[in-house]
Order: sequence, then C-alpha cells, then structure tokens
Amino acid sequence: MERYLQPTAYFDYNQPELKAWIAARLEGVSEDPIEQAKTLYLAARDSVSYNPYVFRPEPETFSASYALKTGESYCIPKALLLGAAARSIGIPSRLGLADVRNHLSSPKLIEWLRSDIFRMHGYIELYLNGRWVKATPAFNKQLCELMKVEPLEFDGVNDSIFQQYTEAGEAHMEYVNDHGVFDDVPHDFILSGIKAAYGHLFSGKGAPEAVEGSLARGIMPGS
Repeated sequence: MERYLQPTAYFDYNQPELKAWIAARLEGVSEDPIEQAKTLYLAARDSVSYNPYVFRPEPETFSASYALKTGESYCIPKALLLGAAARSIGIPSRLGLADVRNHLSSPKLIEWLRSDIFRMHGYIELYLNGRWVKATPAFNKQLCELMKVEPLEFDGVNDSIFQQYTEAGEAHMEYVNDHGVFDDVPHDFILSGIKAAYGHLFSGKGAPEAVEGSLARGIMPGS
C-alpha cells in the first residue's frame, strides 16, 4: 500500500503551490478521512475547468501541480490532482484508465476527435474504510450545468464514475473498455493509445495540433 502514498513526478503533492492549495482546502474540515476526501473531490472537480483541447504529450503536463497552475485540464491530470491531495494526507490513491463513449458532447469535439469514444479516460481510486472507491472529478459544476447534467457527487463510500443519463433521461456516458489501475502515470502507454485512436491530431513532430477554445464554449447556444 505504501506505493499508493508516495509523491511522484505526477502525484507531486510536495510542490509548494500544491501543498498550499491542499492546506487551504482542508482548513476547518474534520480530520475524518471521508470528509477530507469529499472536500478534496469537490475542490479538484471545480477548481480546474475541464477542457480536452489543452492536451499536450509532454510528461510534465500530466501532473497534478500543472493542472492546478493552468486552471484548465482534462480528466487524467484532474484525477491526479485529487489523488495527489489524498496521498498528501495519508489516503492511498491510484489512477484508473478506461475508454468511454460520450453520448452528449459538442459537435466540435466529436469532429475534432472523429469519434464519440474518449480513449484513456482517467479517474482516481481512493482507499477509504478498507476498500478502494472510484471518484471522477473531471467535469466541473459550470460545465455540467451547460450540458444539463447534475454535477457528479462523491460521498466517499460509493463509486462515483459518471452520470449515465442527462436531466432529460438521455444517455450520457458509458464505459466500453477498462485499462486497469496504476500506482503512477503510465505515460508511454497513455500516449500510444491516444495516438492509435486519434492519429490525425498529431503532426510530423509528434505533437497534437493546437485548438482554440474550450468544451464549455463549444456547447453554448449559438456556438
């Protein structure tokens, strides 16, 4: 279990800015691990806006501190932000990866990916009350409101993966392939999977093409 508590280049809770952010979020919160985990989940969910267009292949862009510094990121670094914060207070965490089908996305995003399958979707597992519990802080509250889905909650007891349906009862998200869980970021594995799925996004230099805008702006009326 010790390996799920260590700081790494990705679970980098020893970075000063991240340490300060964690301390500020937990100020006045009960020392009960579940209450702390719930607080950190909401902080990771809503402090960093979800934006898949900012993906970059460089290893440093996957880290928890990088997500916090930039203020916008995608599922994997946001999961790591929660996971790193949890490790810093003695809650073991590990990264989970899966492929998901998104039934509710912006036309621009689907056109960009040329698919409604999101490869290498990231979530975090926290060890609470003697068992691993899944948590997914990817979609921030503001984005969920635009997408007309309830923001995903986490109670520290039950798995919190993704809303299956929108407020109108339409299908929203489903998991189609499980890649397992990891004590650190398998960067090469993730990158090879993304390149295999979305090879058209990468230039001859191996970097994805830059895209202006965000998912939130892409689903606003009139976008």
